[in-house]
Amino acid sequence: MLVITFSSFVRRPVPSIYRTCLSKMSTTPSPICPKFVSVEGGDIHSRSKPDGIRFSLVSFNILAQAYVKSSFFPHSPSPSLKWKARSQSILTVLKDLGGDILCLQEVDEYDSFYKPNIESHGYSSIYIQRSGQKRDGCGIFYRQDSAELLVEERIEYNDLVNTIQDDPVSCVEKDNYTLDKEYKKDSVVKGTSEDRGDPDDPHVRLKRDCVGIMAAFKLNDPFCHVVIVANTHLYWDPEWADVKLAQAKYLLSRLDQFRKVVSDQYKCAPSVILAGDFNSVPGDKVYQYLVSGNNSVALVDCLDEPSIPLCSVYAHVRGNEPPFTNCTPDFTNTLDYIFFSPTDRIKPVSILQLPEENSPDVLGGLPNYYHPSDHLPIGAEFELTSD
Repeated sequence: MLVITFSSFVRRPVPSIYRTCLSKMSTTPSPICPKFVSVEGGDIHSRSKPDGIRFSLVSFNILAQAYVKSSFFPHSPSPSLKWKARSQSILTVLKDLGGDILCLQEVDEYDSFYKPNIESHGYSSIYIQRSGQKRDGCGIFYRQDSAELLVEERIEYNDLVNTIQDDPVSCVEKDNYTLDKEYKKDSVVKGTSEDRGDPDDPHVRLKRDCVGIMAAFKLNDPFCHVVIVANTHLYWDPEWADVKLAQAKYLLSRLDQFRKVVSDQYKCAPSVILAGDFNSVPGDKVYQYLVSGNNSVALVDCLDEPSIPLCSVYAHVRGNEPPFTNCTPDFTNTLDYIFFSPTDRIKPVSILQLPEENSPDVLGGLPNYYHPSDHLPIGAEFELTSD
């Protein structure tokens, strides 16, 4: 295991695709703030749609402080794990990114820290804490001068337990699933302290205390377009791929229902954006389901198939997903995505730049002085046009 020392961070140059957020003179490296870069054809789209307006969205798993212990992150410089340092670094990054909408996962200390501090910069917010004894949750922060909240709805994936029929034939037998060899991901942080109960009981298997939140916003623009934004954090364990797939199916079913309600209530055709930490790598079953909607799982066959076509922003504009959004010595891959439902009215025109695997600011794994979470923020700027 490669251990990164303080001096190694100081000596290494910061890649030019970033800017370092400097708030005061210090011998400690400051967090890096990624930049939005225009996608090919973005300017052409703007010239062809002169009435268009733009808004930006950032998704970021900020790493709940409840999960931060030196024993969980032995590769990280100890000072960078302290709550005071991490919380201020996260605020610095979020403030510099300046997204119109921020979809944050693993948010703990919401009432005591994030809500007052982020809202002091012109945001309002909605939040759902995880079920059970979990301390973190998902929050959507939105600029008051950019968007108006119309309606919100919360998603408790524990509700999936109620969809299971009493007939034993309908219950999950995990051995019947061909589980992808996806990845080994921070099992110490997310798994071993968790009492998961009898894995052969589908009622127990589905009760993972995961959540999501979705909301409809009226953008403050000349044609008052409505955008639905959903933010979620799916279950982590790669060996429980059936549970993650059940959650993904439930998520899209609920999102489809919510879209119909918003469409009817506000007499509009809302754009749809789905962001979060899906704990699924590109190409696995959850990812394939989200971008195709044609997968099925016996566990939730009682749910309607979703009718919302989705594509990943990064894959759409780059041709492939980023090399990684989560980076530790044991696992480096992409788990975070921004999906959108493509129409003639909405186009991604820029994306948040991400580092390569050999970038010195991620060498040895995250979090570190440059990046306050084990995940990287991702983001997109969209252009909307009137009917």
